[in-house]
Amino acid sequence: MTRPFKRRDFLFMGSALAGSLLLKSCGGEPSTTEASPGASPAATGDGIKVGILHSLSGTMAISEKSVVDAENLAIEEINAAGGVLGKQIVAITEDGNSDWPTFNEKAKKLIDQDKVVTVFGCWTSASRKAVLETFETKNHMLWYPVQYEGQECSKNVFYTGAAPNQQIEPSVDWLLEKYAGKPFFLVGSDYVFPRTANTIIKAQLAAKGGKVVGEDYIPLGNTEVTAIISKIKSAMPDGGVIYNSLNGDSNVAFFKQLQGAGLGPDKYPSMSVSIAEEEVKAIGVEYLKGHFAAWNYFQTVTTPASTKFVEAFKKKYGADRVVNDPMESAYIAVYIWKQAVEKAGTADDLEKVRMAALGQTFEAPQGLVTMENSHHLSKFVRIGEVGDDALFKIVFETKEAVKPLPWNQFVPETKGFSCDWSDPAKGGKFKAT
Repeated sequence: MTRPFKRRDFLFMGSALAGSLLLKSCGGEPSTTEASPGASPAATGDGIKVGILHSLSGTMAISEKSVVDAENLAIEEINAAGGVLGKQIVAITEDGNSDWPTFNEKAKKLIDQDKVVTVFGCWTSASRKAVLETFETKNHMLWYPVQYEGQECSKNVFYTGAAPNQQIEPSVDWLLEKYAGKPFFLVGSDYVFPRTANTIIKAQLAAKGGKVVGEDYIPLGNTEVTAIISKIKSAMPDGGVIYNSLNGDSNVAFFKQLQGAGLGPDKYPSMSVSIAEEEVKAIGVEYLKGHFAAWNYFQTVTTPASTKFVEAFKKKYGADRVVNDPMESAYIAVYIWKQAVEKAGTADDLEKVRMAALGQTFEAPQGLVTMENSHHLSKFVRIGEVGDDALFKIVFETKEAVKPLPWNQFVPETKGFSCDWSDPAKGGKFKAT
C-alpha cells in the first residue's frame, strides 16, 4: 500500500473522545460493521447495508472524522424512526487513511465483498477521483458531501457539496466588492481541487478586472509554509487578499505563521474554502479571528432545521462539539438517499434509486434544497467571519437556493456546457447554449 504522508502526529480535538486522540498517518483503522444505534439486533441480518468511506487517520482526519459522525447521526435518526422500507440501515465504515489508492481499495471492498447498496464518502477531490472509475465501471453509487472544483458530472455520483458557482465564484465577487482594487494571492494544496479552483478564480478575476499577483502550492499534509508566506509578503507589501484552498492540517501551520509574520486580517484578509467550525476549533480562534470562509451552511444559521441538527449532534457527541458545512452536506446525503429509496421502492435497483433521487427536496439546516438533474444540489451561499467564539458571523447570504453549474462558465473549454441525467441523450455533458 502506498503512503503519501509520513508525518508527525497531529492532535485531533473532539469531545467524542474522553481525551485527545493521537492520529497517526502511518496506521489505518480496521473496518467496522454494525447496525447504527437505534437498530434492533436482527437488523444486521436483514438490514440495508451502506458504506461509509472517509479518512479516520492521516492528514485529512482533522476534517473527515466529523463527517462520519454526521452520517452516523442521520442513520441513527432514520433507524429510530423505522428505517428504510421497513429495514434498518447497517453502516460498514472504512478508513481511507488520507491515501488515495487506499480509498479505491476500500471502495472495491465495500462494493464487491460487503455488497453495500451505496457509499457515503470521500473529502478531497483526489480521493473522489481515485474511486470514480471504480464506481463507474461497477455502475455503483457514491454520495460525495464536500464542495469541489466542478468540471465533473458522473451518473454514479451525487454531489451534495457546493459546485464552484455556489461557493468559489460568489466569494470572489464579494471580495472584489469589499476589497476593491486589492490584489489577490492564491494559496492551495497541490492536487486537483485547489489547482482547478484557482484556474476558475483567475478566469473570473480576469473577466471582472481583478488582479492575481501570486499563486503557490504545497503538497497535501505539508507544514512547510514559510516560503509561501514570504512570497505573499513580497508580492503584496501593502496588503491584499489571500484566497486559501489549503486542505487538512496544513492550515494549522499556515495561519499560525501568517500571524507570526504580522500578516493579520486587517491588511491581509483571507477567504478559505476548506476551513469550517471544526478546523477553527482545532487550529485556534486566536489565529483565525477576522478571517473569512465561504460555505453554504454555518452552525450560526438560525433555521428550525439547523437548531434541531445542532441540538441532536451535541446531544449525541457532546456539548462542546461543533457542526459545519461538510457535516451538514453529509447529513443531507443520507436523508435524500433514504427518500429516493422509498420513492423507488427498492434499495438494490440502483438505476431506479438514481432516477428517484432527481427532484428530491429536503428541509435541510441551511434551508430547502433540491437534488437537480445534474446530480448536484441547489444550495444557499453564505460567507462568514470568524468571531471570538470560534463560530462564524454570517456577513453575506443569498435569499434563495442557487442552482448548481457543474461545468464552469468562466473557463472557455466548458463555457456553455451543462448536464442532465434525466435525459440519456444529454447525460453528463452537453452543449446547452
